[in-house]
Amino acid sequence: MNAVMDRSLERLRERAAAEGLLDIAYGTADSPFGPLLLARTPAGLVRVALPSEDVDATLFDLAERISPRILEAPDRFDEERRELEDYFEGRRREFDLPIDWQLSHGFMLRAREGIAAIPYGETRTYSDLARGAGNERAVRAAGSACSRNPIPLVVPCHRVVRSDGGLGLYAGGVEMKKRLLELEGRRG
Repeated sequence: MNAVMDRSLERLRERAAAEGLLDIAYGTADSPFGPLLLARTPAGLVRVALPSEDVDATLFDLAERISPRILEAPDRFDEERRELEDYFEGRRREFDLPIDWQLSHGFMLRAREGIAAIPYGETRTYSDLARGAGNERAVRAAGSACSRNPIPLVVPCHRVVRSDGGLGLYAGGVEMKKRLLELEGRRG
């Protein structure tokens, strides 16, 4: 019965996608920190929820901000899972995944594009990020661009640190940020 149900669900997913009824697909990926929730639109990866984030609240937020046409489709995330696994194993330094930036606008979009450009193993300060996004005085807004980053890890906000050398905060917790920087060869 379980195999029949799985095939039926897969046919429904395929039909919804083929008929344009699926705006957001979601699935999960393993990480050393716990399960990650991944969401994508036809344009690309739109959301990565860290293990500390509430899955139901994340899906509700996506339904409100993008579309209520959301369907669990775990088989659509093979490439994302492979790239994340390679990253966590130290075999990948940058992601080649298409990104859907629709949850970012204005200064936040510019800041997050700046975050995405920070090379593996390097860091930038919140001040650097604000300056690069076009407003050197918007250091707090740069911090918000990091703390509310909808695509952490792939858009590596863990690479943004305080000007005094401190790590700063991280949505996944300071310990996770420290471990990610250590993975990339930086001391936290």
